[in-house]
Amino acid sequence: MIGEQEIEKAKVEKQSIKCVVWDLDNTLWAGTLLEDDDVVLRDGILETLQELDRRGILNSIASRNDRDAAMKKLEALGLKEYFLYPEINWNSKTASVVAIAKSLNIALDTVALVDDQPFERDEVRFSHPEVLCIDAADVSQLLDMPRLQPRFVTAESRLRRQMYLSDIERNQAEAQFTGSNEEFLTTLNMVFTINLAAEGDLMRAEELTTRTHQLNTTGYTYSYQELDALRQSQDHLLLVASLDDRYGAYGTIGLALVELGAAVWTIKLLLMSCRVMSRGVGTLLLNYIMFQAKEARVRLRAHFIPNGRNRMMYVTYKFGGFKEVEKKGDLIILENDLTQIQPFPSYVQVALPNVSSRFNVDTGRQVSDRAGNPTAHPDDYPEWRAQAEVM
Repeated sequence: MIGEQEIEKAKVEKQSIKCVVWDLDNTLWAGTLLEDDDVVLRDGILETLQELDRRGILNSIASRNDRDAAMKKLEALGLKEYFLYPEINWNSKTASVVAIAKSLNIALDTVALVDDQPFERDEVRFSHPEVLCIDAADVSQLLDMPRLQPRFVTAESRLRRQMYLSDIERNQAEAQFTGSNEEFLTTLNMVFTINLAAEGDLMRAEELTTRTHQLNTTGYTYSYQELDALRQSQDHLLLVASLDDRYGAYGTIGLALVELGAAVWTIKLLLMSCRVMSRGVGTLLLNYIMFQAKEARVRLRAHFIPNGRNRMMYVTYKFGGFKEVEKKGDLIILENDLTQIQPFPSYVQVALPNVSSRFNVDTGRQVSDRAGNPTAHPDDYPEWRAQAEVM
């Protein structure tokens, strides 16, 4: 049973910074570009950009400037590739910061603005106090700020910018596509892989619980040690999901934690990266859990805690056939009778390398050892497995 302390922890957790938005003149470089084309980078800026990139923290630009001249200078300085969705125009800084967050599909409380002008910082802070505004004079302290220090730097962290660049390619292809959305999704050749979490997945799993807030059913955060214990527990199922398509890998984009009771399973956490929001794969992990619960002949419940931005996950539960059965403060408990489970869509291939049937249908418990290795031969797969490739 979840305690009040865990609910409060989910509500007050400080958001990690996902993107640093930079001003240009007298911030990224010394001087004003339109007055002197021979501007130079300020000391330590290149190293700061490189370290943020290594940590998986994105960079962008909000600058009142001539776009062509600024982009030309960034390219000459070898920095153009670091900045996603740069807003270089004569709009307000507030409008530019909001546009960047929207393009990246991240919340404003995960954005930091670095600017040398107090007026610009105050304007953004007044309109959106959740944005972290930093004086350019303090940029040497940037890397030491707690909200810019992820606990782990994973392989996916180091590739995050490249993943977003692939997203830009996908979005451009989608904008030019003349068929239906489902027809476009079919052209992506997507492979959605569901796995039992292994030790090598835990750093990324912890990162997902702390970084993902929109497509997150509860907001519970779990440490590496907690996740390691849960993945080895006979009373829990910890699943990770990844996605690949013809443009490249999205990496690990989904996580689910299911508490396995003898008669009732409870989804304690279900989350998906916002980067796959438009790819039509948001229900696959949930549907897999529903199939497994039905096969194990148990009831299936789910926890949901609203946080002001995760309503889409509540809608996902409702469309999946879940109904509210109980409410305890902010905690909403839903249940699904498992009579109607949607099949996997035809535009995505679902791969199940190590999550074939591992549950005793009489007890609802995993038929595996503590390392997740099966100790019994799986039963025949139900009809839905015909759609998936069991590797």
